[in-house]
Amino acid sequence: MTRFEGRTALVTGAASGIGRATVERLLDEGATVVGTDVQVASDGGPTGGGDRYRFLTADVRDEAAMAAAVAQAVDAGGRLDGVVNAAGVAGAGPVHLLDLAEWDRVVSINLTGTFVVAKVALAQMLTQDPRPNGERGALVTLASIEGLEGTAGGSCYNASKGGVVLLTRNMAIDYGPSGIRVNAVCPGFVDTPMTGFIFGMDGMEAVADGYREEHALRRIGQAAEIAAAAAYLLSDDASFVSGAAIPVDGGYTAGRDHGITRLMGLS
Repeated sequence: MTRFEGRTALVTGAASGIGRATVERLLDEGATVVGTDVQVASDGGPTGGGDRYRFLTADVRDEAAMAAAVAQAVDAGGRLDGVVNAAGVAGAGPVHLLDLAEWDRVVSINLTGTFVVAKVALAQMLTQDPRPNGERGALVTLASIEGLEGTAGGSCYNASKGGVVLLTRNMAIDYGPSGIRVNAVCPGFVDTPMTGFIFGMDGMEAVADGYREEHALRRIGQAAEIAAAAAYLLSDDASFVSGAAIPVDGGYTAGRDHGITRLMGLS
């Protein structure tokens, strides 16, 4: 497919996980992509896009650095058509044991970083002429199922992702009249380096099995499956979708099983 031929996108968190998979999906579909991350991919990053891919080392909390990334996108493609803000970190703990510094770290990257990226991207999109369909651009934020419902010990992470969901909806309201769509993807548990680190901690083996069983499909997701949803939301196929927080979670938020499918012979 070439849904994004002639279009330019910015993807944060591009060095690994969902961000990396999103870069690869957009390049495969013909986009010109600028990727950012605080680290460089261990293998040097995607090669399939040739000169359609540029990478900048940058922190999503750094407004000047994010403005520079937007400028790179405009330099590469003449405008900024789409943004996927996939940069994020994990963090957890019950509130009474959580250091304020850890709260600040998680919220600043996951929520404030989303705000900063959106701020500079929206400022650019508002200067652009609408495309024939009336659209100036589209933003996709990465929230989480843990931004839709609580999880034991999730405090700062869940608060940050819940904030991303409502920030996304407010931006959809504010910028919809200007022809800019804004949506959130809410992944379930996905096979990424971040999830691997968490599930690899001592004592987490049984917890990891429990999380997998909570997904109706009885597996965790793949980064490419989240990237596919993000690409859809950037595309003209989603031209009437804005302000949505879409779970891509293998049925995790559909409801609880409590072992009933086994009793019915369905599991």
